[in-house]
Amino acid sequence: MTKYVGKKAVITGGTIGMGLAIAKRLVEGGAEVLLTGRNERNLEDARNELGPGAHVVRSDTSNMADIAALGTIIEERLGHVDYLFVNAGIAEMAPVEVATEESYDRQFGVNTKGAFFTTQRVIPLLRAGGAIVFTTSIADSTGSAGMGVYSATKSAVWSFAQVLASELVGRGIRVNAVSPGFIDTPTAGAAGLTAEERAAFHAIGDAATPMKRHGTSDEVARAALFLAADATFTTGVKLPVDGGLAQHVNAPRG
Repeated sequence: MTKYVGKKAVITGGTIGMGLAIAKRLVEGGAEVLLTGRNERNLEDARNELGPGAHVVRSDTSNMADIAALGTIIEERLGHVDYLFVNAGIAEMAPVEVATEESYDRQFGVNTKGAFFTTQRVIPLLRAGGAIVFTTSIADSTGSAGMGVYSATKSAVWSFAQVLASELVGRGIRVNAVSPGFIDTPTAGAAGLTAEERAAFHAIGDAATPMKRHGTSDEVARAALFLAADATFTTGVKLPVDGGLAQHVNAPRG
């Protein structure tokens, strides 16, 4: 497959799960990809799996110094960017009444601050005709119990994406978002769960989703790549990849 030959892409949070699935498809299609992560084992596994078509960089998306350094690395290794996938994120579940300041700061630092300032740093490197795709979540609109902080971080990202779509349209850069539901990933979308808790969470997701299953990372990757490469007359859109969950939860009752 040569669909992405000549294209250059950056993926934050690209060493596992949905980010890695995006990277795989891009590399298989001939693109040159730079992806980031923090876990050394995941970084090494991604290097081995993706091969020479990928630049795998250790970078903490919540750290401003790392964001600045990442911009320099992108300039040196890629020169310009066609596709930016702002995918790095964490989720820590807790009811509002017991959520801690540390968890609040951690989630907003990665999901919101990191997304905002990474994008700000990469914008000057984006070519006309390029695209930005943010990873939000169905949690940004469903009001799920236990996800108050996480939902707020993703709502902020979606608001940012909409504003940025307006600000960059004159430069020929499209900005969209992919909104996953329950997806099979190494963390199951929630950090810190035990194996038993993860299994229970998985069962809840299957039961709640109208299609009665989890999605795959590759299904999210295909949606994200559609927005980046194929949806050339589309900007400011959020595409759910959730088996119908958000539509079901938000459907009028009466």
